[in-house]
Amino acid sequence: MKHVVIVGGGFAGLNCARKLAAHPEIRITLIDKNNYQQFQPLLYQVAAGFLAPSNVAFSLRNILVKHPNVEVKMAKVVSADLATRTVVTEQGQSYHGDFLVLAAGSQANFFGTPGAEKFSYPLYSLHDAELLRSRILAVLEAADRDPSLVAKGALNFVLVGAGPTGAEMSGTLGDMIHRALKEEYPNLPLNEANIYVVDMGHAVLSAFSPKAQTYAAKMLEERGVKVRLGTAVKEVGSGHVVLSDGTNILTHTVVWAGGLRASDLSTSLGLRPGHGGRIDVQPDLTVPGFPEVYALGDFSNISGKVGDTLPQLASVAEQAGKWCARNIAADIEGEPRKPFDYFDKGIMAMIGRSAAVAEVGEHRHELQGPIAFAAWIGVHAALLSTGRAKIEAFVEWAWDYFGKVKGDQVLDRFSQADIDWNDDSGEDASGPSAQTTPTKSDS
Repeated sequence: MKHVVIVGGGFAGLNCARKLAAHPEIRITLIDKNNYQQFQPLLYQVAAGFLAPSNVAFSLRNILVKHPNVEVKMAKVVSADLATRTVVTEQGQSYHGDFLVLAAGSQANFFGTPGAEKFSYPLYSLHDAELLRSRILAVLEAADRDPSLVAKGALNFVLVGAGPTGAEMSGTLGDMIHRALKEEYPNLPLNEANIYVVDMGHAVLSAFSPKAQTYAAKMLEERGVKVRLGTAVKEVGSGHVVLSDGTNILTHTVVWAGGLRASDLSTSLGLRPGHGGRIDVQPDLTVPGFPEVYALGDFSNISGKVGDTLPQLASVAEQAGKWCARNIAADIEGEPRKPFDYFDKGIMAMIGRSAAVAEVGEHRHELQGPIAFAAWIGVHAALLSTGRAKIEAFVEWAWDYFGKVKGDQVLDRFSQADIDWNDDSGEDASGPSAQTTPTKSDS
């Protein structure tokens, strides 16, 4: 019986395992540092409280329970020997396979920005989303309790990056603050809240068409979002950010959506990583020089039909996982592998309630507004891993759209309320900035 070791239970790794599980003659070991798959495209909705954590996290064991040839191990893989197809976990266990699939995912890329890793909130894991949600609620509760904190930046929110994560989070935050929370915080001057999106580029959603970019910028503006393009973040402090034009913004909530790089495992493979620290792969998704080793998803750079690198999208990872499984099965059966042929379904982003952009299909048929919003909901619901998750997500979205009550307003990460409002550093037009020392982990 051939053994396949898969590192990572995200879209790529999980879909590879599920596809391989249909072959009873193949034994699969799936290793992930979590015991659940997290649906990254919807993490920002958890951070804003529109969805509960249970709506975007699914037990790997539960998903794979009906496949006796799949075993799940909760462990962090820290090294891999590609020649022997052996991986070693943080706890010291080793796993050897006839085939090795590396789908270890990604992490925030802070590009060496001073203070960014310590003081900002990335949004690339369920834990990140829960911490950010609690920080947002913590500053709102603090300002409601003590209105003088507004002058210290309590209601200022800075999002670094105007790509899909930054645009979706800022638009949703605008809806949250200026629509959903007015009844819950009647004494809080939410009209004084400021949401900033800062990006070195010259457009919101740079991967989209100029028409979509213009629409997205307009929708953000309608939600009170101030977009600062052509501007970099030079420093992130505990109570402020400094921009490349010298501006200081007082804030205690900085969301980092400025880019991704491969997980640290990529540096331990003895290979020279490609762009973003990712592993460049061959057309059949194998690592050059190691025909029984595959790299998938956000851990890899996969070339498209015209030589471009495919984006780090859930649909790319999902399809690559299934394609990898087919190639492994073909290898075992003595049949030739096939180069990965990505079916481009298009790209989309939700800017806020009833506001979205979508470019559908390979030829990028453009949709905007409520139609794109409905398409976004349908596509993302379809990508969810379980039938129950699809139903629950639809119920939550319908409740928000047709109802008046906001979702999950629970501050359950208490460390995010531990803010030092008296630590000053920097200035802007509203006065001296205040620093915090956010502890981004809870016991």
